[in-house]
Amino acid sequence: MTQVLQTVATYRSWRSESVGTNTLGVVPTMGGLHSGHLELVKRALSENDRVVVTVFLNRTQFNKQEDFDKYPAVFAEDLRSLEEIGVDAVFAPSYEEMYPDDYRYRISESKLSSELEGEHRPGHFDGVLTVVMKLLMVADATRAYFGEKDWQQLELVKGLVETFFLPVEIVPCPTVREVSGLAMSSRNRRLSEAALGQAARFNQILNTADSDLLAERKLAEAGFEVEYVADRGDRRLGAVVLEGVRLIDNVERRSNR
Repeated sequence: MTQVLQTVATYRSWRSESVGTNTLGVVPTMGGLHSGHLELVKRALSENDRVVVTVFLNRTQFNKQEDFDKYPAVFAEDLRSLEEIGVDAVFAPSYEEMYPDDYRYRISESKLSSELEGEHRPGHFDGVLTVVMKLLMVADATRAYFGEKDWQQLELVKGLVETFFLPVEIVPCPTVREVSGLAMSSRNRRLSEAALGQAARFNQILNTADSDLLAERKLAEAGFEVEYVADRGDRRLGAVVLEGVRLIDNVERRSNR
């Protein structure tokens, strides 16, 4: 049976008594779990003796209160899904447990976090890096699993672990997609059926346009509100808004295939 742990003290007690010297995988999530999250968990289960999933809706990474309010908080449903696939424990703390300082202390990065997502979501990555640092310090895991859909977040987390000498392996996992090609996201629940069909064009255009500027133009023509499309190294990244729902994705650039 999956144990639900709500405080740092009870988690650390479980970690000491139930994990010991066995390998431990951690999958950090904000809840609202979908098949993409569960693929991360399944990989963690295949590579570790024990697995813990964190479910914490981290308000400090939301730059708009309305987005925080609309995020799907369905803990009972999430717990059922995790129990079905055999997760050992769920760490589900309150805001007060994770932020006893009420977010007075925080972690910032000065370069990558100011671009792309950071430019359009001021303060977002301070919240992400702060909570990831806290969760990794508490989890004391062998490996931590993150999806490649959030490419910029993944790169920043890698840098965090390297910079602060955290003894955990960061395991990147491929983006899980709908049959249409749309990247799975908790936000997809908020789209109408018609918009879900239209949203599939996002990934298609990122994949096929000859340049980031052309992709941006084609997305606008397809009815998206475009925040950015940018080529960075071997990736093309984009963020769009559809029916008031913000979607992000990234693909391998065609020139690198």
